[in-house]
Amino acid sequence: MSFLADMKRYGRFAWGLRSFLRHTISLEEAQATVRRRMAERESNFLRLVEHGIFGYRRSPYLPLLKLARCELGDVRSMVRTKGLEETLRALRRAGVYVSFEEFKGREPMVRDGQVIHVQAGDFDNPHLGQYYQAESGGTTGAMTRVAIDLDHLVDHSPHMLLTENAHGLIGVPTAIWHGVPPDSTGLQCLLLCVRFGHVSKRWFTPVTSRDLRRSLRHCLATPYLFSIISIGRLLGVPMPWPEPVSLDQAATVARWAVETIKTHGACLIRTHVSKALRVCIAARDQGLDLTGATFLGGGEPPTAAKVQGMIQVGARWIPMYWFTEAGCVGQGCARPADGNDIHLFKDGLALTQYPRKVPGSEITVLAFNFTTLLPSTPKLLLNVESDDYGVIETRSCGCPLEAYGFTDHLRHIRSFRKLTGEGATLVGSTMIHILEEVLPARFGGGPLDYQLLEEEDEQGLTRLSLLISPKIQIADETAVVAALLDALGQTDGTADSARALWKQARTIRVERMEPIWTGRGKLMPLHLAKAPHSASVPKP
Repeated sequence: MSFLADMKRYGRFAWGLRSFLRHTISLEEAQATVRRRMAERESNFLRLVEHGIFGYRRSPYLPLLKLARCELGDVRSMVRTKGLEETLRALRRAGVYVSFEEFKGREPMVRDGQVIHVQAGDFDNPHLGQYYQAESGGTTGAMTRVAIDLDHLVDHSPHMLLTENAHGLIGVPTAIWHGVPPDSTGLQCLLLCVRFGHVSKRWFTPVTSRDLRRSLRHCLATPYLFSIISIGRLLGVPMPWPEPVSLDQAATVARWAVETIKTHGACLIRTHVSKALRVCIAARDQGLDLTGATFLGGGEPPTAAKVQGMIQVGARWIPMYWFTEAGCVGQGCARPADGNDIHLFKDGLALTQYPRKVPGSEITVLAFNFTTLLPSTPKLLLNVESDDYGVIETRSCGCPLEAYGFTDHLRHIRSFRKLTGEGATLVGSTMIHILEEVLPARFGGGPLDYQLLEEEDEQGLTRLSLLISPKIQIADETAVVAALLDALGQTDGTADSARALWKQARTIRVERMEPIWTGRGKLMPLHLAKAPHSASVPKP
């Protein structure tokens, strides 16, 4: 993308930001919006299918629908007689779906012996007014750019407000501990909350521009962020400036929480799971009580050990499930069954499951297939896999979110081929390139001599163990870790952010043992052997 294109996009975003910041939504407006969208789910889906797929001759879904011998009238008829979710299941059985690698443009779509070549940009919403671009958290190989529209943030702000209301958090002083652009997480979080009048008091960032490799886009990011915050302040919205707080300075966030609780009785910290745990570990080490503190976030599975580490110091945890291409999938139940009990926001997305054999394995999981329902979505999804799987339960919990029709709960959410640590996510194919090509070329051995294994240490923090075959003669094991991190930094902005975080956290450690590879010689998906509900797969 050219320098001029970036400047034009930033300019359009800054112009649209004025209107965005001048208007906030009330709780009553959020409630009415969600109830209306729930009532219009099927019509919203058909509208997107009509205009975004059948009305767009370059849509990558058209060849799939043609192979399935499915016209627009057929889709309308199925929705009318079978309902939305059953229509999506029928389309999936007929081959109308997109795998994660296909969605990213890394593999062609192959159906019934026919090869359909696609690029990541083919899935862009053709009717979306693009304000700015951000990099998705699952990027590997060539960078995938995802359009994020202010209207899309507007559409998701009711979810945030309703969640805060359900958990008694409206008006509670808030801080965020997320990165700065080109990482979109912090800015997106800040703007979403501003939309319903909940301006964060502090913005702590674990990674600054100094931690990242220099590029033109990174040079643009700093003045871009400065202009956004300046515009907000000129309009009377006191958005905070980012403050560098590295991972080993988590006590800074803990002390802010304690002081805020003393003054206001409670606080809310929006961050990733591992960062939340780091704050709680720092509080425990310094004898601080975090009773009254609530952590809300995602980025990785909130395992029992991580959640317990927060509860031990008095804090509360609320999970969130979000991915850039679609937005907010769901947020935590106020009467949860466990620390990863999430209400699916059905007004914005449809979610079905389909048996999926994990690449390089004989294991089958019930993969999530997402379909977008909001016209502001940056990407049009029709039965698109996210490389995640888990359990969908329909039950009554008595939580305020249930009153809006959000009766589907997601639990035990895991990825079947992504590496996650400190909230940074990389799909396995990036690591496969490094493990099979980069490291063998420098240190010897072959593709079967290196592997990364995701584990939890004794404190519950996520670690990536770099398994190296003992037969490889390596004088300095730290050099292997340095080479791996350096290779990540050469990939793209998202991988570079992961490199900076993992270097701070010392996430990667070396273990001299034979890697655990499948019989097909591919990187083993993480923890699948012990993953819940991975073996029992009903017929779709």
